[in-house]
Amino acid sequence: MPALLPCSLFEAHLNVSELSRSTAFYSEVLGLELAHLDNERGTAFFWIGKRGHSMLGLWAGSSSPNVMQLHLAFRVELEDLLRWQQQLTSAGVVPLDFFGLPAAEPSVIGWMPAASIFFRDPDHHLLELLALLPNEPCPSAGIVSYSTWMQQIKTDQSAMR
Repeated sequence: MPALLPCSLFEAHLNVSELSRSTAFYSEVLGLELAHLDNERGTAFFWIGKRGHSMLGLWAGSSSPNVMQLHLAFRVELEDLLRWQQQLTSAGVVPLDFFGLPAAEPSVIGWMPAASIFFRDPDHHLLELLALLPNEPCPSAGIVSYSTWMQQIKTDQSAMR
């Protein structure tokens, strides 16, 4: 049994044929809170239950950057996420960044903010280990490496002094 275990399932993603119709359905019919809408990328994200606990992602047509067969994100604590890189590599699994490239560190999604490590299972499904970060959301940061995010946090804190 591995020394590190995910603590919960964080998000699920669905491909949809019409983003506006699906966004209306999930917000109006199911009452989910819209967390982020990006019409340019054709994506909408909803909180399920309380903010930061679970999320549903909708992707219009083929707007998904990973042409998803299936994508599951498991929520983990940040200190564990930083250790997962080594555990995956030791198991012969290639850690990936947000864009699907081999990565030596997590990616940070600025608008959440959250740090993530992606990888594929034996059936090529995209899996993600995700840790919410304690920082304020920063949509303008986009998607950056964890070291870039931490450097930006240090720079911002120094500027405030």
